[in-house]
Amino acid sequence: MSETLGYLEISVEGGGVEWMNPLAEMRAIVAGGEAYEKAGRGVAKSVPDPEVTERATRRRFSTEYKLRILREADACKGDGDLGRLLRREGLYSSSLSTWRRQRDAIARVGLSEKKRGRKAKVEDPRVKQLARENARLRRRLDRAEAILEIQKKASELLGIPLSPHGSDESD
Repeated sequence: MSETLGYLEISVEGGGVEWMNPLAEMRAIVAGGEAYEKAGRGVAKSVPDPEVTERATRRRFSTEYKLRILREADACKGDGDLGRLLRREGLYSSSLSTWRRQRDAIARVGLSEKKRGRKAKVEDPRVKQLARENARLRRRLDRAEAILEIQKKASELLGIPLSPHGSDESD
């Protein structure tokens, strides 16, 4: 970029005339104000930082702040009072609507906080007892079936016929 911009004529206190290059003036302001101060133009500390952050930070409001603003908003009676409050605090009317809904929901539910996360599994103590008993009975059944198999093999070896009346093989 070329610095061939025209110079501006500025009248200075005391009747004199000063010539100023606008591009050099802007560079001095952006450079932190030191060159601007040396030139006798004043302090350039009120110039905001033009750099935009990568990601905007989300504003978080405390419960006390929300309740205070809602009380003030509810107290607004005149024309423009609510708008003035919102501008002063830098808020949107949608924030007030959301906060009112939250306040009403809390009033309905109560002030107790809900526990976050997964709900704890409520298990009946009898379930554990029955599961242990079931496992014990299965072990006894396995032993009984093993004994029956041994008896069947022994009766075949000895040639003793088994009676068909007590047979459970049809299950």
